[in-house]
Amino acid sequence: MLPLRRISAAERDVFNNFVQASPKAHFLQLYEWGVLKAGTGWQFYPYLLEEGGQPVASALVLSRKVPGTGRSLWYIPRGPVVDFQDERRFAMLMSALKQEAAAHGALGIRIDPDLPVATPSVRENILRAGFKPRPGGLNFEGAQPRFVFRLALQPDLDEIIANFAPKTRYNIRLAGRRGVEVEIGARQEDMAVFYQILEVTAERDGFLVRSARYFDDIWRLFITKGYAQLFMARYQGKIIAATLAFICGDKVWYLYGASSNEHRNVMPNYLLQWEMIRWAKESGCQIYDFRGVSGDLNENNPLYGLYRFKKGFSGDFVEFIGEFDLPVAKLPFWVFNRAEPFMRGVLRRVATLRKRARVE
Repeated sequence: MLPLRRISAAERDVFNNFVQASPKAHFLQLYEWGVLKAGTGWQFYPYLLEEGGQPVASALVLSRKVPGTGRSLWYIPRGPVVDFQDERRFAMLMSALKQEAAAHGALGIRIDPDLPVATPSVRENILRAGFKPRPGGLNFEGAQPRFVFRLALQPDLDEIIANFAPKTRYNIRLAGRRGVEVEIGARQEDMAVFYQILEVTAERDGFLVRSARYFDDIWRLFITKGYAQLFMARYQGKIIAATLAFICGDKVWYLYGASSNEHRNVMPNYLLQWEMIRWAKESGCQIYDFRGVSGDLNENNPLYGLYRFKKGFSGDFVEFIGEFDLPVAKLPFWVFNRAEPFMRGVLRRVATLRKRARVE
């Protein structure tokens, strides 16, 4: 078996360099993502699988205690970073990780690879390694979105914008004509401005947001190191919208967006998307990922507006292969899987009550 080892903080550059160079590079597999999540109650374990002294696969594992069990669940977000078509190497990596998980008292390992659903041979390799598929919903039931829009960046910028829906092109140009300007957040204080607008957006659209400290950590861990960029739309001297984009390998991901309740008619969100796409192209990336949309394309779906907005940029509608679980402690993990939907519901209700208490 190839040697698997947990790396130290001193080797984070070795770890990140391997992730960045991989065809399956993903910002959720960078060392810094583990540090970020450690501030929200997770533990993280970065592993490298090596051959001939060189890394051939990696996994950033997030571990969290399962209430009432004294045990944990291991989660490898959008990973591991490995050639999934190499059945031998993938099986070796997961066998070694399973041993590590057992030694840490984990119930099981969950993965949701950055792989399109149209990869049946890869799915077979995952199943042969002992994983069980999890039922996939059409909306946002999983840890990561099952459905996304992705824009190929190989054409030049003129061709890219020419392929947008006419209404999308119109709104981008309207924002420019009205005097909206996009600038890059250059100071940590800019993140505080973004967070204020994000809170307004959350209140308007009815979703929960993480703490201000979480976004300060994103600034420190990602933006200052070139793994992310803050874009801010200014109109009449005031920031009215802002977005956060992450970059890793040859891809950029749009992760967070916020807009004030004022001046929405000048279409700052369209211009922000265009500027992020331009940045991705100029950074040498091959893919711009708009992140999640619903797989339910019924126009009566409350999430259809999000789909319509992202579809206007003429990206590819991509369904990922889904979530898979590798049981480590089989019976306790089976019990956990049956109880998990109820536990998630309780946690959502608690979070909602806490938000209401803060508002009141």
